Amino acid sequence: MQLSVIILNYNVRHFLELCVLSVQKALENIEGEIIVVDNNSSDDSCAMMKQRFPKVKLIENAANLGFPKGNNMGVAQAKGEYICILNPDTVVAEDTFDKVLAFAKRQADLGIIGCKLIDGTGNFLPESKRGIPTPWVAFTKIFGLYKWFPKSTLFNQYYAQQLTENETGKVDILVGAFMVMQRQLYNEIGGFDENCFMYSDDIDLSYRVLQQRKFNYYFHETTVIHYKGESTVKDGTYMKRFQDAMNFFYKKHFKISVFFTVFMKVGILLFSFVKRIQGHSKPSAKPQSYILISEDESLKEKLEKHLKKAIILHDIRHLSEENFKSEIILDQNHLDFKTIIQAFETYKKENCTFKIVPKSTDFLIGSNSSLDRGEVIRF
Repeated sequence: MQLSVIILNYNVRHFLELCVLSVQKALENIEGEIIVVDNNSSDDSCAMMKQRFPKVKLIENAANLGFPKGNNMGVAQAKGEYICILNPDTVVAEDTFDKVLAFAKRQADLGIIGCKLIDGTGNFLPESKRGIPTPWVAFTKIFGLYKWFPKSTLFNQYYAQQLTENETGKVDILVGAFMVMQRQLYNEIGGFDENCFMYSDDIDLSYRVLQQRKFNYYFHETTVIHYKGESTVKDGTYMKRFQDAMNFFYKKHFKISVFFTVFMKVGILLFSFVKRIQGHSKPSAKPQSYILISEDESLKEKLEKHLKKAIILHDIRHLSEENFKSEIILDQNHLDFKTIIQAFETYKKENCTFKIVPKSTDFLIGSNSSLDRGEVIRF
């Protein structure tokens, strides 16, 4: 078997459904499998999986065991030569795995491959590629120096700004939302460290791969949507776990000095404070118009009845980049995932939002901000 896709889920039932639909399409030409690990969700994620995807392997945990242990459980049952660690709040294109696996097979001393991630508004997520967060690199991140000196190698390492978002190349750290690597290597290094509940696990895994003299790559030739705000609510519990995770990584991999300890405590508190503020963004304004990309007149009528607003029915070929303060609704019954992802990138605008109607469902889904949970609208 070529590829095992491991999806760890916790209370994001509708995003999980969309994700699995996209992964199934992406595996049609690949000998692969999907393994969903559920960390004791209180929504109907497991019931949905059993009803809609009965052939997908589902592991139901009786407690929330955290990101590392949950993924390790999935990999333990995987059979693929390669594994993909994938967040449930992602959407992959039909050719994502074909491209990534072809790239993987061309590399010597391969570590982990990440890809270009965009949020629910079509904007690039800079954490798609990162440097090792040494004390200095962490300092440039916490105090925003990387923004002021993006071309300086002294200041631009946190987000690996030596590469643009449209360049493939070696990087140090990749994000756990999408990681492809050989299953044998994952097992050799012991997978995710289960002593870390979440948040620095992807940094730690990437770093341990580098210690094995392997190379991690950012691969820009495929784009994946990551509805970033879905996996975690940025509340008090998040802040505590974030601080614990950063402490975990530094204690494990760096010599700790008194200065370093004080600096990190101040830095983590400052960074956590900023995250807390970001986590309470203002609600977005209602769109002035809705544009449905579909051939389904009955869907148009259903949406108009529910949204109580007229909807313009469009072919995507006639969609203009000048569409303004509109919500673009993309019907996956009519469009493939690659076309939908390309639409996010092509028509992104400050006042433009996107929703997807997943195939054979009665809901719209999307996110207007990478800082907050997304939106599910039943119709």
